[in-house]
Amino acid sequence: MSRQKSASKPQSKSKPSSLRVIGGKWRGRKIPFVEVEGLRPTSDRVRETLFNWLSPSITDAQVLDLFAGSGALSFEALSRGAAAATLVDVSSIACKQLKAAKQALQADHCHIINSNAETWLKQGLSLPEYDLVFLDPPFANDGLPDLLVQLEQSGCLKESSLIYIETGSALAQDTLPAMWMPHRHKKAGQVFYYLFKRAVNENGD
Repeated sequence: MSRQKSASKPQSKSKPSSLRVIGGKWRGRKIPFVEVEGLRPTSDRVRETLFNWLSPSITDAQVLDLFAGSGALSFEALSRGAAAATLVDVSSIACKQLKAAKQALQADHCHIINSNAETWLKQGLSLPEYDLVFLDPPFANDGLPDLLVQLEQSGCLKESSLIYIETGSALAQDTLPAMWMPHRHKKAGQVFYYLFKRAVNENGD
């Protein structure tokens, strides 16, 4: 994930770190990232559970990661057979590191965009449609409910898209778009994580 506020730390003070891909063709490969303010990569434990949930749906999926940060979720998805991923992040520092990771992995079907998530979604009908969306904003971000509505209205979701959300507090059902049906959820420490399935018909199938 990443932060939605502009990173205020200068690059010279950012600390390098790394994470590892835990499954698929890049299993065990380390992905470097720069520790900028608000960046909190999804843990190995949570990623393993998430991708067990996603295993029937990940092959050939078109992926959107709106708070890409370290790229942990997108690179894991690509490693496990996703067709392509669009990584959006507001931090130019994070995007520079994502491009380096893309090059190191030769992840040709990985598109990195330096933009605020809300601004990017405002492109509306010009956006492609995605099978899977990752939403892992900074826990201090209080704009998540509005962002969920904007995502639903953006035109970039398919009829049965899966939406993953990671937060620092439990989600209230009334903050979610009506057609997003709960599919899986779990808690690890202070992290709440959810997988929703978009269903355009009334019975949620």
